[in-house]
Amino acid sequence: MLSRTADCLFWLGRYSERAGNVARGLAATLRMAMLAQPLAADNEWRALLIATGSEPGFSAKHAHANAEAVVHWLTLDLDNPSGIAACVEAGRRNARTVRTALTVDMWEAINDTWIEFRRLDPSVIRGDRLPGFLDWVKSRALLFNGAATDTMLRDDAWRFVHLGTMLERADNTARLLDVRHAAFTPAAEGDAAQYAQWQAVLRSVSALRAYQHVFHARLQPHLVAELLLLRQELPRSLLACYRNVEAVLDAIADNNGGTRGECHALAAALHAQMRQGKVDAVLAGGLHDFLTGTIDRNIALGREIGAFYLSGQRS
Repeated sequence: MLSRTADCLFWLGRYSERAGNVARGLAATLRMAMLAQPLAADNEWRALLIATGSEPGFSAKHAHANAEAVVHWLTLDLDNPSGIAACVEAGRRNARTVRTALTVDMWEAINDTWIEFRRLDPSVIRGDRLPGFLDWVKSRALLFNGAATDTMLRDDAWRFVHLGTMLERADNTARLLDVRHAAFTPAAEGDAAQYAQWQAVLRSVSALRAYQHVFHARLQPHLVAELLLLRQELPRSLLACYRNVEAVLDAIADNNGGTRGECHALAAALHAQMRQGKVDAVLAGGLHDFLTGTIDRNIALGREIGAFYLSGQRS
């Protein structure tokens, strides 16, 4: 496969996943902000900016992280490369470039989303209309992922889309958990405010019901951390994501002469770290340090994939 085609497919997967992730994070933060006092609500919005990696750009444009400014920045502002609008535009641009590598269902999912998004009235992000808009974005991301899963041949085109999706998903889970790492210290046990934080983390990755199915228990910080980090049953856990990343990279290598590079070693190391990890040890050693290290290694992995397989790197 030409590196330019692989690059577009990889980033198509990343941008589609990122749009859905931002919508999930916004929905959870909106719920938290409604429960918080005004000053605490602003802290919730700033935490979301940090989790999406878009705080520097926001701060350069806005003086305060209030609800209206943050929501616009993360939804309709094309100046934000991590915002929903920019992800929809970039995803469709990449899809158009490699349209013949996609199935009809995939193209229609991404193109119809782009058409409908451009027709939206800006008032869709205001007041009571915002939750409906976020649900629509999540459903469109799920539609694209479903189309890819159900209709693509399991060839290199599929693998690069899936690789981008999994790498983006791992980054998102790590960032969402890290921005609330203070709620996972021993001192947070039994604190009602922290209980809401644990709920917010789970809602951000659509895993609140999954937690109950796995543990059959009230929310506990070490179990929330275990689910998001080390449980393979959860498709958005770091273990599940890096297991898929390693498997896909191995399949790409095997299908292209067997040559492997630093990206394969990094993926294997991240998978092994999660597979062999114990949540008590992670928390004892410091959840924040563990997650920031993981985020840095995830960024390095993306760069190594770009250097080994793709024609360029974006963010």
